[in-house]
Amino acid sequence: MINNPIKKTLNLSLLFTFLLTSNLVQAQKIFSNNRYPITDFRQPLDITPPALAGSFGEIRGNHFHSGIDFRTNQREGYPVYAVADGYISRLRVQNSGFGQALYINHPNGFTTVYGHLQRFAPKIAAIVKSLEYEKKSFEIDEFPNETLIPVRKGEVIAWSGNRGSSGGPHLHFEIRDTKTEETVNPQFFGIIIPDNIPPAIHGLYVYRLNGKPFNENTPKQAIAIAGANGTYKATAPISLTGEVGFGIVTTDRHNGMSGINGVYSIELEVDGKTVYTSALERFAFEDSKAINSHIDYPTYLNTKRSIQKSFVEPGNPLKIYSSLVNSGRINFNDGVPHQLRYIVTDSKGNSAVLPFTVNAGSAPNLLPSVPAGIIFPYNKVNEFNQDDLKVIFSKGTLYSDLTFTYKKLPKPAGNAWSAMHQIHNRSTPLHTGFDLWIKADQIPENSRSKALIVNANGSSQGGYFDNGYVKATPKNFGTFYIALDTIAPRVIPVNITPGKSMAGLSKMTFKISDNLSGIKSFNGYLDGKWILMEFDAKSATLWHSFDERTSKGKHELEIVVMDMKENTRKYSIAFFK
Repeated sequence: MINNPIKKTLNLSLLFTFLLTSNLVQAQKIFSNNRYPITDFRQPLDITPPALAGSFGEIRGNHFHSGIDFRTNQREGYPVYAVADGYISRLRVQNSGFGQALYINHPNGFTTVYGHLQRFAPKIAAIVKSLEYEKKSFEIDEFPNETLIPVRKGEVIAWSGNRGSSGGPHLHFEIRDTKTEETVNPQFFGIIIPDNIPPAIHGLYVYRLNGKPFNENTPKQAIAIAGANGTYKATAPISLTGEVGFGIVTTDRHNGMSGINGVYSIELEVDGKTVYTSALERFAFEDSKAINSHIDYPTYLNTKRSIQKSFVEPGNPLKIYSSLVNSGRINFNDGVPHQLRYIVTDSKGNSAVLPFTVNAGSAPNLLPSVPAGIIFPYNKVNEFNQDDLKVIFSKGTLYSDLTFTYKKLPKPAGNAWSAMHQIHNRSTPLHTGFDLWIKADQIPENSRSKALIVNANGSSQGGYFDNGYVKATPKNFGTFYIALDTIAPRVIPVNITPGKSMAGLSKMTFKISDNLSGIKSFNGYLDGKWILMEFDAKSATLWHSFDERTSKGKHELEIVVMDMKENTRKYSIAFFK
């Protein structure tokens, strides 16, 4: 059983573990008290030197990046290798997400994941296709037993691609703890990325907290810094009085064709004592959305600038923090200068240092003022009720105590069946969704199954009609009202027309889309029999690759596409093969 070092108080004298591998000239320094197998795994690609388009734990929209993204020279089709002996433990095909992915369980207690694959190796592809036809579904998520698909280290299991929610050709690679399913930084396992470049520090910020929860109204000040190549400094001393928190903007690069990646650890010292450390060694997927508490979310929302806060909100469940003193909140009330220092480190042990001086003022510690309004404690269930509205926040939804705001607005023009309800504001992140009930206007009984909740931008939040209300679970604050979805999806042929000969073509292609609730299902029938239709959500492309099931001659094709409100479009066409 591997201990989780994030739960321990890190001692700087024990932070550096030296790992040696056969292809490392010098030791790699990493912040971990754990011991990981560093000779079991080979590289998943034979592209040299390896280069990353994304690092482990870097900041993404609403989540930490759960693996490393290997660059593939902007091309698809590189062989992907099993990094060690094991067996295929999961076969996954999705419209979005990883697209096509393989999971391999290894005897050493870890699972490797390979995502955005172009295609599987033949023996795996045959099993996947058989399962899809058996279940009559393009999307599958199957867990074979250990005897069905054993693999050997170095065996080609797939080819790299761009399937799913991928922004370009690459291989997404993860290593997970098989037992806990936590994802772990692959560079701890001898997956070597050449790197002697220290992280870069782009910005320093101070937040005047003074005993209050952090929110979009917290006063913030940018501090001028200068430097490069791992050595930075504030251009002048900072004068502060009262309780403050700090934040930092930092990125990393490695040698060669590197993207702008995330850093591994951030440490803040005050007068030589560590008051905050975050280290992205491993994390649980259910905690990943708490990235919105880890960063200055209002600033990210408005500017896309990722300021990593060095103070922790009480409802933040992440276990990446250690050495916390007063949750990283620092009081400067003693009237003397203090020496502070940021130490930022990448996964290879390269570091950047930013020292700065704070001249503290002299003032008593003031009790925080009690804000006016409705207070929702972060550690309780909270409810808000009006005649035509009910809102429920379960425990664990909020990161800090919230001074809740609400406003009822007039019904918008057009497809609206309720007033608009402004539920707090979009600058406050939520860890989980909240229950929202909106009372409906007089929706005809035969249309109630088409009711759903949308936000002010007209984006569906899902929902269903129940006893006079439409109920949904939005994931973010915003402004909401009830709408009806009565329009069926669209099906547009791309390379096929009535009576066309498809001889010589490898597939027939369509575009599908929906106006509101989103695509729920799609099915193709060739001469009355179900056929596999594949779908790529990012391009809205639906296709069928011809195989032995399509003989020469005339054929009748029917495509049936249904949205989340069961509006159905049927498209029929005859063609020749």
